[in-house]
Amino acid sequence: MRVLILTLLVAVCVSATLVNTEGSKKSSRSFKDMISRAGKSIKTAFKKLGNAINQKMMNFKKKLSKYKNKILEKLHLTKEKREKLMQRLKFWKRKNVDKVQPTGDSIEEINLQVRGGDMFQGDMALSREQQDQVEADIAGTRSKRQAYNDKAYPGKRWYKGVYYFFDGSASTQVQSVFTKAAQQWMADTCIDFIPSRTAEDSIRVYMEDGCWSFVGRLGGTQNLSLGVGCESIGTAAHELGHAIGLFHTHSRHDRDLFITVDKNNIKPDWLDQFMLESPRTNNNYNITYDYGSLMHYGATSSSVDKGRLTMVPNDIQYTETLGSPFIGYYDLLMINRYYNCTDKCKGKEPKCQNNGFANPRNCKKCVCPSGYGGDLCEKRPTGCGGDLEASSTWKPFQDETGDRKAGGSPREDFVKCNYWIKAPKGGRNLENSEIPTYSVLKFDAEYECGLETRSSRLGDSHALALCASFMYIISHVFVAAHEHRSLK
Repeated sequence: MRVLILTLLVAVCVSATLVNTEGSKKSSRSFKDMISRAGKSIKTAFKKLGNAINQKMMNFKKKLSKYKNKILEKLHLTKEKREKLMQRLKFWKRKNVDKVQPTGDSIEEINLQVRGGDMFQGDMALSREQQDQVEADIAGTRSKRQAYNDKAYPGKRWYKGVYYFFDGSASTQVQSVFTKAAQQWMADTCIDFIPSRTAEDSIRVYMEDGCWSFVGRLGGTQNLSLGVGCESIGTAAHELGHAIGLFHTHSRHDRDLFITVDKNNIKPDWLDQFMLESPRTNNNYNITYDYGSLMHYGATSSSVDKGRLTMVPNDIQYTETLGSPFIGYYDLLMINRYYNCTDKCKGKEPKCQNNGFANPRNCKKCVCPSGYGGDLCEKRPTGCGGDLEASSTWKPFQDETGDRKAGGSPREDFVKCNYWIKAPKGGRNLENSEIPTYSVLKFDAEYECGLETRSSRLGDSHALALCASFMYIISHVFVAAHEHRSLK
């Protein structure tokens, strides 16, 4: 890829030199024409390159199709597990899933419409080496010698920083959401994101069909697409997560300890989305499974019937928590350990509270779980919200966020309001928590608007999420005197 781009740039320089030897007016016109032709040539070359990537991934998907029975076998549920699944589903009732964007309201929906499911697990392009490793794992042909190479899987890290540039096709909105997503990853990790068109290794951000990225640093220029419908900070952050080395959370080798996949509701061509990584290719750094990870798809992902679930949490209450448009606390912890960012504060760690960890950008401050703020995660986050007091009687509570004057068009930035529900003096242990809601729209995860409740057990990051365009909340909570529950 790098050779192709270099050749085109050399052609521009040579032609410019030849043109400049002629008359000034003719030279000016010829130079503009030459630049225009060169620009078209570059676009054509990139299009051919994109088509080549698409074809390679389609060929790989075809290769995987011959292992369909093996994948189904791994997704098979025993009679006992099937009965337990059915028992859990008795306590779950879902409203119809609403449609807001004609292009789709999730990465999976968008890519299914415009790509037909040619990418691995919906939105990942793989290098040849990665394809071979995936196929070997499914086929069971991986040798012990090959396993030694897996420590660097899925490839090289971006230790010198992530260099990126925007292709001419990238709209102003794409540039905005990508930049904001990069800033969010950068704020709480040691990875620098640097705009550059001349870096040896870089990410080319452009608007191809759908939302997708390569996984890890490949070397040279690699593509990341934010096509029509993908222009959100959450989607850009998800694809950047792949680019810096993350696979999907729901493909972790220990996934089945936390959720159950119902193969009977999966589109046949999307079975690969639910393949598990092997312990050889998947290092989770002793970090627990996170239902609310940015890298997790929603509960109805790839479903034949959106009224049924494809992924069911062990605790059915967390169904709406699966997936998120936000970079999660455990996502950040994972990347910090993967890139050895945690070493930067060794010996000078701040006394973080509530499971926070030292921020490699500033070792005097902590990276906090959602719902906590302050330098040491000891305070409620700044911004809208407040402190509420729990009681043994029903208390109505109504809040409004957003801007009525902005109309119904989607906005780039979410507004987060954090409320701490505190126990009164002498409060009892947590006995019950009920949050009935009235909602107009229903989505997979919090892609438009939602309510998240979190108990003081957090650190866990397993917060209950309710998703809607607006809601009236009534909370009946009994809380221990030294605990609090947070609403976000």
